[in-house]
Amino acid sequence: QVQLVESGGGLAQPGGSLRLSCAASGSIFSIFTMGWYRQAPGKQRELVATILSGGSTTYSDSVQGRFTISRDNTKNTVYLQMSSLKPEDTAMYYCATTDKTGRSANYYTSPTVYDYWGHGIQVTVSS
Repeated sequence: QVQLVESGGGLAQPGGSLRLSCAASGSIFSIFTMGWYRQAPGKQRELVATILSGGSTTYSDSVQGRFTISRDNTKNTVYLQMSSLKPEDTAMYYCATTDKTGRSANYYTSPTVYDYWGHGIQVTVSS
């Protein structure tokens, strides 16, 4: 069983920055793909970014160039650095992982492949 705990959310002004962290339990974190998803009120959960065990990353078009996903396997932690924030980035952000390994990067863009989810953390972008 893997447990994920997000931190670092809150209120930011448009154009500002926030960094989310997701701490994972388990000794084999290094081989798991990690993902960040978000869900705004009345909308479906959508991909933000993923990072494979080898470090390859994927971003949604809406955050490409503004957000950066990274991981520190020594700390069992994945990060989401968010810059140039926009009001439309306001959402609940979720960290996710799966024990399915060895697939293509595109495979991990679907939320249905993830087995473990954090409880989520609110990010609000407003002046």
